[in-house]
Amino acid sequence: MPTDNATAPVPTAGSAPGSSPLPAQSTRLIIWSVALLLLLAALDQTVVSTALPTIVADLGGLEQLSWVVTSYILAATVVAPLYGKLGDLYGRRVMVFISVGLFLFGSLLCGLAPSMTFLIVARAVQGLGGGGLFVLALSVVGDVIPPRDRGRIQGVFAAVFSLSSVIGPMTGGWFVQVASWHWIFLINLPLGLIAMAGFAASFPALGNRVSHRIDWGGAAALAVCLAALTLVTSLGGTAFGWTSPQALGLIGLTLAALALFIAIEARAEEPILPLSLFRLNVFRNTSAIGFVTGAVLFGAVTFLPLYLQLAKGISPANSGFMLIPMTLGIVATSTLAGLYMGRTGRYRLLPVLGLSVVTLGCLGLTQLQPDTNNIMFMAILFVFGLGLGGIFPVVTTAVQNAVPREQLGTATAAGVMFRQVGGSLAVAAFGAVFVARMAAGMAASGVALPDGVAIGPGMSAALPPEAMAALSSAIVQAITPIYWVAAGMALLGLVFALTLTEVPLTGQGAPRGE
Repeated sequence: MPTDNATAPVPTAGSAPGSSPLPAQSTRLIIWSVALLLLLAALDQTVVSTALPTIVADLGGLEQLSWVVTSYILAATVVAPLYGKLGDLYGRRVMVFISVGLFLFGSLLCGLAPSMTFLIVARAVQGLGGGGLFVLALSVVGDVIPPRDRGRIQGVFAAVFSLSSVIGPMTGGWFVQVASWHWIFLINLPLGLIAMAGFAASFPALGNRVSHRIDWGGAAALAVCLAALTLVTSLGGTAFGWTSPQALGLIGLTLAALALFIAIEARAEEPILPLSLFRLNVFRNTSAIGFVTGAVLFGAVTFLPLYLQLAKGISPANSGFMLIPMTLGIVATSTLAGLYMGRTGRYRLLPVLGLSVVTLGCLGLTQLQPDTNNIMFMAILFVFGLGLGGIFPVVTTAVQNAVPREQLGTATAAGVMFRQVGGSLAVAAFGAVFVARMAAGMAASGVALPDGVAIGPGMSAALPPEAMAALSSAIVQAITPIYWVAAGMALLGLVFALTLTEVPLTGQGAPRGE
């Protein structure tokens, strides 16, 4: 993709960020096609949740449970900046085809997985494609929609993302009950082909290509840094001690890779993540808010199906149904947030309110017990969703409005990266806490699970009352600290929201600098 309009003799939707020369009908087709692509990527972050207990019962590896989620998020995180930069340089269209292709190949591998290790690797392949779908879908909005109208479109995308949290868990639960968990991945194949066809028909190809120097060194250093950080967060305190040579080695590798990445970026001709972006208040603060939001969302929601299915004995399908209130809350406030930004051109108030409400929702989740009323549980989730919906449309819209147009894709990708890093680290860290505290809780109860009973969604019927009560208590004991930490992180995000600079959204095509 050309880096400025002078090198692009034929105007296209991909050559002038924020300014679309396409007819309104074509623009609408583009938006709906990329919304479908976003749904495709988002589904695979949620469809697994209700099936995790069944997958563990089938493949084993309870201690690896969080990695089914983490491997996808980590891979998507590592490649996000690269997709953003390559999209800026060579165009979104070809990069979308590459990312969809990788995603579908990974989905096929997941559907054929014979072991937990194979499934985790296949999920990483999925993530290599899914990370591109998130970045490119959000970047295309900056290509074809003026800044002031982006809040409304980002609100639609937030609703699509939220829809996945309903369709995903319910679809996962349904397939687990009537077919096999393998189909939660195989269903991506027809959906992916439809999304690819729709995008190909609506988003035009670029005319020219120009030569660029890709910052492969910076991309490699960043990948090593993120991978080492996630490994030490996930395995520290469980597979090895925090002061062990393994942990200290991974921490050292993280810091060394980070230092190398900064040094490379300072000298690179076309850095994968320009350090100059961090001089912008909007970029710094929205990145921090995105990190916190990702950690709170993925860290909190990943363990709710385990609570519902194992502590309360609810079926996979019904546990997905009980997550619907969170989605309704997100859809309601994300729609209102988009309308507010479109009418006023302002956004700073939204994450302040959103993170305040998210904190209340997290505090509510700390009070979960095995006998918590289902209506109360769904009400708490609704409040949690109301808070998240006020944040989602703001982060991308604000940063796209503040950065130079030639860095739109790169800045969008960085925002996705920070959100995914937050989610990856939170799931890994919370997973380690969950496994350790659950084991300690069962040991303290003095009750052992009977031989031949696998941990899964149908186990409650096979357990005697005393063992079921001990298991339920251990699970609640394991998840309570997760939500206390999530509440603290939401408060930290609120600090960044309060210090966020507001760059008024305009109705013009070119993003404004800060």
